[in-house]
Amino acid sequence: MSDDDFIDLRSDTVTTPSEEMRDAAATAEVGDDVYRDDPTVNELERRAAEAVGTEAALYVPSGTMANQIAVHAHTEPGQELLLERESHIYRWELAGAAKLSGVQTRTIDAGERCVPTPEEVREGLVDEDLHRPGTGLLSLENTHNYRGGVAVPVDRIAAAAEVARDADVPVHLDGARVFNAAVALGVDASDIVAPVDSVTFCLSKGLGAPVGSILAGDEDFIQDARRVRKLFGGGMRQAGMIAAPALRALENVDRLSEDHANAERLAAGLDALDGVDAPEPDTNIVVANTEAAGIEAESLYAACKDAGVGCVEFDDYATRFTTHLDVDEADVDEAVDRIAAVVDDLRD
Repeated sequence: MSDDDFIDLRSDTVTTPSEEMRDAAATAEVGDDVYRDDPTVNELERRAAEAVGTEAALYVPSGTMANQIAVHAHTEPGQELLLERESHIYRWELAGAAKLSGVQTRTIDAGERCVPTPEEVREGLVDEDLHRPGTGLLSLENTHNYRGGVAVPVDRIAAAAEVARDADVPVHLDGARVFNAAVALGVDASDIVAPVDSVTFCLSKGLGAPVGSILAGDEDFIQDARRVRKLFGGGMRQAGMIAAPALRALENVDRLSEDHANAERLAAGLDALDGVDAPEPDTNIVVANTEAAGIEAESLYAACKDAGVGCVEFDDYATRFTTHLDVDEADVDEAVDRIAAVVDDLRD
């Protein structure tokens, strides 16, 4: 099967830059960003901060680096990081909080709410004493990746954050897809970010940039974060060549609703298959459970790949499919047809 026939639903990170983005990269005005001399990066950081309502922002190579910079900047070695059990920082960032910042993690299982209740946060907070570390940071996530791209309502974020901040514990939001959440909830991203002290969001997911993420917060925090970025090897030189396409990506927020509509279409098609449970998604992530069909995710993933559909194993019987700007309605319909044939074959 040729690459042109492959429908890649593994992630929205697989998007390819548009011609406009490529042209912007080729003609970008550049300078040494470590010296703050790159005008394109400076403009990206200004506009990114404006987009989420913070004082300042920092351009970094990846969302994982942005999250880990935030953990390092907010905490001291030996403290605890309080976060949801299935959060990206805890599940998929290689124990970076322990390795890079010397903090241990305490998890809360928030279930389908995705964000812990105020009572759960209060119970999870630890005061420093002779025997116990103090809580140095609460981290939340919106949208929640592992739970299926759930767009967490603003009031839930605010309620959890308020408890931590009342205890003088800063709050970080892993908002890798925060604009998806904002579009799904019908609010501004700044409304979601307002209750927290810092936020990460990815430019290279649904927004379609080839590289990069943003860490945003107040001026003092970003000044500290800039030093940590250098410490972690994230200082970039003529980064305007990748910041220019990222600036174009910020113009793609409104079209995220198309990805959400395609995800709903995909979920409906999969849910109609015998033995497949695919709940209607909030945003652009569809999680299909095939336990009733007796099909393990490992088998479904391999068969879908052979049939020309990319997906990701999420759990024993859970498989993730993600829509994005390189996928249209016709692609979704063709993907459903191919997956239907795969499910029939595997069930037999």
